[in-house]
Amino acid sequence: MKGLNDDCEHFEIFPPGHLYSSKQGGFKRWYNPPWFSEVIPSVPYDPLALRKAAKEVANYLGTMHHEFTFTVQDGIDAIEDVIYHTETYDVTTIRASTPMFLMSRKIKSLGVKMVISGEGSDEIFGGYLYFHKAPNKEELHRETCQKIKALHQYDCLRANKATSAWGLEARVPFLDKEFINEAMSIDPEWKMIRPDLGRIEKWVLRKAFDDEEQPFLPKHILYRQKEQFSDGVGYSWIDGLKAHAESNVTDKMMSNAKFIYPHNTPTTKEAYCYRMIFERFFPQNSAILTVPGGPSVACSTAKAIEWDAQWSGNLDPSGRAALGVHLSAYEQEHLPATIMAGTSKKPRMIEVAAPGVAIES
Repeated sequence: MKGLNDDCEHFEIFPPGHLYSSKQGGFKRWYNPPWFSEVIPSVPYDPLALRKAAKEVANYLGTMHHEFTFTVQDGIDAIEDVIYHTETYDVTTIRASTPMFLMSRKIKSLGVKMVISGEGSDEIFGGYLYFHKAPNKEELHRETCQKIKALHQYDCLRANKATSAWGLEARVPFLDKEFINEAMSIDPEWKMIRPDLGRIEKWVLRKAFDDEEQPFLPKHILYRQKEQFSDGVGYSWIDGLKAHAESNVTDKMMSNAKFIYPHNTPTTKEAYCYRMIFERFFPQNSAILTVPGGPSVACSTAKAIEWDAQWSGNLDPSGRAALGVHLSAYEQEHLPATIMAGTSKKPRMIEVAAPGVAIES
C-alpha cells in the first residue's frame, strides 16, 4: 500500500484467490475449493490423514533452538516501524506482529533466509479459545470457513509483512491447499471442544500426532492450552502496551474518538494509539478502509459475542479475555476499558514491570 498511497486517490485490497480483468472491469474468483461453500462436511475423522508432514516434523526435532529476549520497551520502540510495514491498525495484528518483527530481524542476522510458520491451524481446526463457546458443529464449521477467508487481513498479513520487512521468507505448511481441503472435509463434530470427552481446542490435530510408540512431542506440550502468539511471548508484553497507551492517550481524546475516527472508531486507548500512528503514514480514506474492524474476544469475530453474551463487556483480543476458559484469564477488576455509554467507571490501573520477554524459534 505504501507504494500506492502517494499517487492514487483510490485503492483497495486485491482479494485472494481472484483474477482481475480490465476488459471485464472486475474481479473473478478462481479458487473454489469444496469447503468454500460452507456446506457442513461429513467425512469421518482419520488421524493418519493429517500426517502430510509427520516424517519431516520428526526430522526437525533434532534441530538447535535459539531463544531471543526483548524488553517491553524494545517492543514499544518498534511499534511505529511495525505499523508502517504491516499497514494495519488492528490491535491483535500489531500485538503479535511486533515480537515477530523483532524475531525476524534476529533470525535474518543469523543468516537464515526462510522459516516455517504455523499460521492457519487455529482457523482450520477451531483452535482459538472462543471456540469453546461454539453451540454446535454447524456454527463451528461456518466460523472456521469465515476465519480462513479473512486470513489475508490478519495472520497471513502479519506473517508475510513482519518477516518480509527484513527480507525473511515465511512458509506456511498448514495453508497448503491440499491440506486445507483434507482438514476441512472432516465432520466438524470432531472439532467441537468437549471437555467431557477430553477434547481440548485443536484436538483432532493433536491426536493425529499422539503416537505412543514414537512420540513427536511430550504429552504436556502436545496437550497444553492454546496460547496466542502475542500472549505466549509473555503476559507483560500486552500489559506493558496498555500501560504505554494509558500514558499517551487522554480520557478527553477517547471521548472525542468517534468524531476524529468515525470509521472503525477505536474503543480502547491502545487502539487509539495505533490509529494515530497509522494515519500519519496512511492518511487516505482508502487506506483506512483496508483494515477490518468489529468487536473481538480472544481473536474472535463478532460470533463469540453471539455465542456468549457475557463476553460483550470484555472486548479484548487477548486470549486472557476468554473468561472461564483461559487458565490465566483476566481478573474481573482488571478487564480492559471499553467505551460505555452512561458510565465513567474505570478499571483499576496496575503498575506494569517490563521484564524480558522470550521468543523461541
